[in-house]
Amino acid sequence: MPLIREAIVVTTGPDGRPHLAPLGLIERPDALVLAPFRPSTTLANLERHPFACACYTDDVRVFAGCVTGKKRDWPTVAAARVAGFRLASCLAHEELEVVAVEADALRPRFCCRVVHAATHAPFLGFNRARFAVIEAAILFSRRHLLPAAEIADGFARLRVLVDKTAGEAEREAWRWLEEAWAQAVAV
Repeated sequence: MPLIREAIVVTTGPDGRPHLAPLGLIERPDALVLAPFRPSTTLANLERHPFACACYTDDVRVFAGCVTGKKRDWPTVAAARVAGFRLASCLAHEELEVVAVEADALRPRFCCRVVHAATHAPFLGFNRARFAVIEAAILFSRRHLLPAAEIADGFARLRVLVDKTAGEAEREAWRWLEEAWAQAVAV
């Protein structure tokens, strides 16, 4: 299995505006690979404009806000070397240029070279609640692929980590995910 880094990927829409989406970046020795599901806005944006920024943040509200739709308008700033944007509050970012595309009916792979990388703030350590929110966001984003019982079990297991180690930002992100999951299963 490859190393996958969870990030907020910012692509540029046809209107020139940034689009933020949580996405796991597959690390290869010679490239970072973006593999968005078909259909998705991120995929369409990459096909039209082959640049993106991978933003690394410890504010898990961005992950939860994007997948639940509770908040999508996180502040961005212009990228330094590619035509695009990065998350304004990220700890670090990498600006990516697509150099090859591996076709796939469900998840094409966009192989990218890093054009520019920068660190903006220190990383102050790991937090289990942040991990739990990111994992729950991934589960929630795959609700059309996974059995509901598997997602519910995952949420129950992850809630323990949030209850034990969360700060206010993590609790807020967790609430967004729980509310969105409750609405999804009520339908």
